[in-house]
Amino acid sequence: MKKILLSLFLSILFVPKIMAQADTTAAYYEKIDQSLKYETGKITLSEGEGILNVPKGFKFLNGEQTQHVVGDLWGNPKDESILGALVPDGKGVTHSNSWMFVISYQGDGFVKDDDANDIDYDDLLKTMQEDTKTTSEERKKAGFEEVQIVGWASKPYYDTNLKVLHWAKELKFGQNPSNTLNYDLRVLGRKGMYNISAVANMSELAEVKASIPGILKSVEFNDGHKYLDFDADTDTVAAWTIGGLVAGKVLAKVGFFAILAKFGKVIVVGLIAAFAGLKKFLFGKKDQVMTKPKEEEELVEETASTEE
Repeated sequence: MKKILLSLFLSILFVPKIMAQADTTAAYYEKIDQSLKYETGKITLSEGEGILNVPKGFKFLNGEQTQHVVGDLWGNPKDESILGALVPDGKGVTHSNSWMFVISYQGDGFVKDDDANDIDYDDLLKTMQEDTKTTSEERKKAGFEEVQIVGWASKPYYDTNLKVLHWAKELKFGQNPSNTLNYDLRVLGRKGMYNISAVANMSELAEVKASIPGILKSVEFNDGHKYLDFDADTDTVAAWTIGGLVAGKVLAKVGFFAILAKFGKVIVVGLIAAFAGLKKFLFGKKDQVMTKPKEEEELVEETASTEE
């Protein structure tokens, strides 16, 4: 009889509370989206002597805001090299189907493209999968989920005219049931390159690929800094070529980006809080308070004031 009453009590308590929490969570994240300041048109990039022509169907989010989204909201390692991001029109950064192109610059020299047509990318993939095991261990030590490369989502391709290399990996983070898509582009210049990485779920692969033609031409170096302006007598040549860029060994600091479940984390906190309240009601014991990120604490406070 006690079990039946408890089950009935749980159904009455949990369902409305979870629904209220979910509604409040959605409203909270909507406020985050609305607080972001986007730009369009021609953007002067703060590093690399280049400009970004925001392509049709996208809006630009500056470096500071993008670092907050990728690190604080999406749960990735912080990366201060991020210069900004291209976010699809009609999408926010907190929606379940959010994705964007993250932009950074690496000024380590002129990348020779002599080997572009000589690489066996299937063999390279196997090497990358082995190397990622080491990267994954380092991530775990730093408190992040382990990661593995499932395979190519799109095989590497080098555009000899635009001097742009692009490819896509399918990644798996921890026990996350949804795999992550990292679609990478490298825009080569005289003294370095722009890294443009699409961070999305695999379900967005077709949408991301459809946007690639516009993205390929969105970033360009200023005159005097283009790939064809290279001066062998004065300029530094990078220690790697096209194959090295795809393998990613020299880009270890960039790491792997993941999109985490944006609503799940806070809803789980709500479930735990609801169960803690039920436990206290049934057994009269005081539970320890969970430590939460500042944003989640504010959300819980908002929820409490709303319920009152």
